[in-house]
Amino acid sequence: MKNTLSLLSTALLLSALLLGAATVGADELVLKVPAEAGAYCHMKFPPILEETLAWERPMLDESADKVVDFYGSCDYDPTGIDAIREHRRAFDERE
Repeated sequence: MKNTLSLLSTALLLSALLLGAATVGADELVLKVPAEAGAYCHMKFPPILEETLAWERPMLDESADKVVDFYGSCDYDPTGIDAIREHRRAFDERE
């Protein structure tokens, strides 16, 4: 009984840890450095996953080898509508 309880609690803890690791938000993947001039920032973030472009809120590709190097408004959203349009255009041009 002790072994079963121990195994069950270990499985529950492990699943909670793995589920928490899989839910990394886009904000955690974005490196944002504000420029000295004010409202502009230098950001680096992974590209959007191609298969999530049709989703309401696409996901960034954590495992991508490439990095988007962006300089612009600090309120730029890497998974916002402007970014989605840009990524769709880039994927269409590639095909």
